[in-house]
Amino acid sequence: MAKQKGIMPLEGTIGNVTFYKSKAGYLAREKGGVDGNRIATDPAFARTRENGSEFGRAGKAGRLLRTSLRALLLSINDSYMSGRLTREFVKVIRADATSPRGQRNVIDGEAELLQGFEFNQSGRLGSTLYAPFTSSIDRATGELSVTIPSFVPMNMIAAPAGATHYKINVAGVEVDFEAETFVVDLGSSGETAIDTNPTALMTLTATVPPVSSKPLFLAVGIEFFQQVNGVTYPLRNGAYNALSLVLVSSAV
Repeated sequence: MAKQKGIMPLEGTIGNVTFYKSKAGYLAREKGGVDGNRIATDPAFARTRENGSEFGRAGKAGRLLRTSLRALLLSINDSYMSGRLTREFVKVIRADATSPRGQRNVIDGEAELLQGFEFNQSGRLGSTLYAPFTSSIDRATGELSVTIPSFVPMNMIAAPAGATHYKINVAGVEVDFEAETFVVDLGSSGETAIDTNPTALMTLTATVPPVSSKPLFLAVGIEFFQQVNGVTYPLRNGAYNALSLVLVSSAV
């Protein structure tokens, strides 16, 4: 891999050399590797095809989950989120102990491996919201909830510079990875001042279809705001907003 120099950086392919832009600048590399047709047909590449199939399945699953949480992810700024989530879904799929290689899937895997996933590496929930909370998933009623006892925001929230208010969000999601559909419900504490006044006991609830047999996900996040002249504005870059999968229940 080589860096491009000159006043006119290139993008595209000339002969066997591809020119492209990355975070490291304008780069160039020579084409290479095995012919795609051979990978698709040669028995020697059977494992490669199987791994590729499962990786593609993981990418689709990650995209579906991100789409279901899009309303909350719009305030999150992490350019590596997609790749990190795909990597975790690969682990879920590889935990499938019943399907043959190449056909392993999320439904027969271990979706609980996603529990604890942070959608923002720079703003992790555990290092932003220090107030203890309990979470639960009730499949019979379809209720996913988070209960947060009274706490002092100034002491229990690591707010970024300039933040005057916060909002705690929850999302309950039922995902059908086979049909590529989902049901999502959101809950919020509303914008609250970051001060020394203790909060009231808080219970935030999201509801999905009752008696579901599909994987269920409970996400909790915190979002920051700044109040100026009585008007509250979201902090612009979203670098410190957090969202985490605090509880996951596999298909039953």
